[in-house]
Amino acid sequence: MVVKVGIAKLGNIASGVMAELLLDERADREDMETFMATSGTKLQEKDIDRVVENMKAYGPDFCIVVSPNGVLPGPKGAREALAAAGIPCVVITDDITTKKDEFAALKETSFGYIIMKADAMIGARREFLDPIEMADYNGNLVKVLAVTGAFRKLQIALDEVIDQVKEGKKGADLVLPKIVMSSDKAVEGEFTNPYAYAKARAAYEMAQSVAGINVKGCFMTKGHENYTPIVASAHEVMRQAMLLCEEAREIEKSCDGVIRKPHKSDGTRVEKVKLIDKPW
Repeated sequence: MVVKVGIAKLGNIASGVMAELLLDERADREDMETFMATSGTKLQEKDIDRVVENMKAYGPDFCIVVSPNGVLPGPKGAREALAAAGIPCVVITDDITTKKDEFAALKETSFGYIIMKADAMIGARREFLDPIEMADYNGNLVKVLAVTGAFRKLQIALDEVIDQVKEGKKGADLVLPKIVMSSDKAVEGEFTNPYAYAKARAAYEMAQSVAGINVKGCFMTKGHENYTPIVASAHEVMRQAMLLCEEAREIEKSCDGVIRKPHKSDGTRVEKVKLIDKPW
């Protein structure tokens, strides 16, 4: 059986850059296929409607709806429209847990969700953010989410949904993930060296803090001479988080302790630690 996985990418967060790639890192899985429809950079109604119609036409076994601020009307309407068409949805978004009423409402629905708390809002002030700064920031953030273990937990959660479809479950019978990706959740089981673990956990905590700094710089501060240094400082925090992740990774490499969990072509996850071992 080939499982059809849809990815509805609305706007951009770093998790959306990697969502389908995490499921098939060598592009050789025979048990699943992916299809992505994207609204581009914006969350306008017409762009989201186009994504929904393309996803319905594809007819996936389940759909990943990835967007910033997943409680906004656009992303909320997209997943509701897909669910009405009989397509189960897993929401991947940045930290919406501070929006207590909206998050509580999401938890009461049948939708799955993975809240990536460290997938922090960018410093979107024109005086600071040009295309290269945007790309550099997202590169640093992808490194943090990858090395800390947040991406691995996301990937395994989605793999488990794929496995359920392969077992014959469909629609409302699927058990969808409900995960808030805290620092403890991200780093759990990811490191063989305690110093590497500590550095990665610190990096995740730092990345989580970036959203609050950027909210202050983008929405709460007036005058470019005041808000530009604030958003610049947020990007510096993310860079330092990335550097801590590189240090953690190098510690793991130095003791031949990097944990690897590749997919086989049938979708089975295998595991190894020693570099010159074969995964089992």
